[in-house]
Amino acid sequence: MEFENIILEQVEPGIYKLTVNRPRSFNALNSATLDEIYAAGEQLANTPDARVLLVTGAGDKAFVAGADISEMKEKSAIEGQRFSQKGMRTFRRLETLDIPVIAVVNGYCLGGGCELAMSCDWILASERAQFGQPEVNLGVTPGFGGSQRLPRLIGRARAMELLVSGRQVKADEALAWGLVNHVHAADELLDKALEMARLISQKGPVAVRLAKQAVQRGQDIDLDNACLLESEVFGLCFSTEDQKEGMGAFLEKRAAEFKGR
Repeated sequence: MEFENIILEQVEPGIYKLTVNRPRSFNALNSATLDEIYAAGEQLANTPDARVLLVTGAGDKAFVAGADISEMKEKSAIEGQRFSQKGMRTFRRLETLDIPVIAVVNGYCLGGGCELAMSCDWILASERAQFGQPEVNLGVTPGFGGSQRLPRLIGRARAMELLVSGRQVKADEALAWGLVNHVHAADELLDKALEMARLISQKGPVAVRLAKQAVQRGQDIDLDNACLLESEVFGLCFSTEDQKEGMGAFLEKRAAEFKGR
């Protein structure tokens, strides 16, 4: 599929990269871009060899600086709600991919950009990255999940501080708060992201996918039922060729050759 506002490419076997490619507007998210991100998610969901997805923004100034204000300004209440629902649907498509999705944040990560990053499984940031939900400066609330994902990631009080003040936080503070997993020098960021992606791509693909599903499905249910879910997932692994290969390789002191089945 051809895209105009994003680039979807396979950078190495099993490793894909989605780049929001609107650098002149700091990679702002308009309706067309959201549609393309959703389509990319659908494409990856049907790509059997996909193991990891990296999500980033073109250029070194912004991951995504927010939603496209010029498109939003004149919307009616109904149109605003539909735009929000489009963003929610798009980010949920990324969030529910079977494979790990890693945000690689290389600059401003604000509003819709922060919401996009939070819909990924975790965030790697450049030391120059800045995060925030500054929608109150525009007289609106977050519309793509920021008021819901942010408290789940950093806690209610810290999330409220950012949501109602519009304050931005730098990478080191985002790391201390648990919004970001790792911070790297700007010129090393992509290399570090690829190192992590390669590490994941060497593991048992079925086990990686099931581990992600267990976390996502278990985090919002009580612990007893979540542990039952884990037992079911663990048992399911024993129906795979990868389990036999992985354990056999361990006992034989050799590298496993996983097939993803």
